[in-house]
Amino acid sequence: MEALDALLTRRSVRTYTDEPVADATIHDLLRAAMHAPSACNQQPWHFVVVRERDQLNAVAGVLPFGKMILHAPLAIVVCADLKAEVCRGYWVQDCAAATENLLLAAHALGLGAVWVHMLWRDSAGPLRDRLGLPEHIRTLALVPIGYAVEPPGIKDRYRPERVHRNRWE
Repeated sequence: MEALDALLTRRSVRTYTDEPVADATIHDLLRAAMHAPSACNQQPWHFVVVRERDQLNAVAGVLPFGKMILHAPLAIVVCADLKAEVCRGYWVQDCAAATENLLLAAHALGLGAVWVHMLWRDSAGPLRDRLGLPEHIRTLALVPIGYAVEPPGIKDRYRPERVHRNRWE
């Protein structure tokens, strides 16, 4: 799949088949995520790969908008290590870029995925014990991943009225 095609056709997928995601595919997803741009090249990201059904169900139980995890064969939690920060405060942007790379890689590999919001102050507290997160680790997103039950529809999202040239006019 060409890069521009992947960007224009990726959509959030919330329903998955039972087919497991191969270890080699998970490796490729994580490799793509770790190739994201990073402020000061700090690369603060860490990833918790969740495949066990009991653990997926438990995680779904504490996330108000994560019920699709109940049917996903895989979820990847995108985290940041605050001890790795070189440019303080940029871990959110770094992990967001890694999450987008993860979503695009999943699409390019024929998988469906969706970004579930987990910004630390809102929803990661209940997950600390469940995932064994140290105190200096923050979470940004959880990405359920699997083979889509049916491919999502494609719609052009380009809006020329939202483009401003040289000035807001």
